[in-house]
Amino acid sequence: MPWIQIKLDTTPAHAEQLEDLLLSAGACAVTLQDGKDQPLYEPALGETPLWDATRVIGLFDAATEMDAVTIWLEDAFSEPMPRYRVEIVEDRDWEREWMTHFHPMQFGRRLWVCPSWKDVPDPDGVNLMLDPGLAFGTGTHPTTSLCLHWLDSLDIEGKTVVDYGCGSGILAIAALLLGAEKVIAVDNDPQALEATRENARRNKIAPEKLQVYLPDQVPEVEADITVANILAGPLVELSPIITRLTKTGGLLGLSGILREQAGTVQERYTEWFDMNQPVFDDEWSRLNGIKVR
Repeated sequence: MPWIQIKLDTTPAHAEQLEDLLLSAGACAVTLQDGKDQPLYEPALGETPLWDATRVIGLFDAATEMDAVTIWLEDAFSEPMPRYRVEIVEDRDWEREWMTHFHPMQFGRRLWVCPSWKDVPDPDGVNLMLDPGLAFGTGTHPTTSLCLHWLDSLDIEGKTVVDYGCGSGILAIAALLLGAEKVIAVDNDPQALEATRENARRNKIAPEKLQVYLPDQVPEVEADITVANILAGPLVELSPIITRLTKTGGLLGLSGILREQAGTVQERYTEWFDMNQPVFDDEWSRLNGIKVR
């Protein structure tokens, strides 16, 4: 079934009002998008930033009389009506559309991340079969890629690993497939923990090898390797917890950090770790170190 959408180009000051008006006018969904390719990075605590040029998109049932909707919007909006356009959107199988663009990827020498619906390119490699579902983490983002390359470079055989902020479980499962004895996966999103469990089952991970926890449920552990792909702010805030989970002599890998944030995060962890030089992928960075205190 086709849908109709209206796109309005506005400013952050008016985006929320237009969103509310579209919903009141009967929109099935409203989306805010970047109108001029302006990146938004990690916000300050309590902030929800929008783009300077924000595009508000309302999706309506195809039977909606859009002339009546636009007239109502013009009357209800507190400012002059912004530039807009109305267009038909053909219904598509969006899940299948996404699946066609996710292909097997190699990280380092041994590790492959493969969509669960495609054949593996290297049967002799370490093949992680992934269905991200609702949780973040397919390996396509530079922060995940940086962590996967790092894990592939390590001697993980028989080690205990903590994956703090596990998302889809991609790093936790990669560590187990690379030879880890046990992984503790932590996330504050219950859906992420369920996605991690499901992806572990898909990769035939023995249940006793993977333990998943919400942050306030994590048991005492001294990990040989700790990896945390989150964001710079939470990494600084969580540094005492991440440090406590890592044993003396244990290895640390941190990502989700913008290039310009690397120095701040690294400085925080030097209180406990001997940190290496950051590794960069475009605007993102990975920090590594060994716990010495």
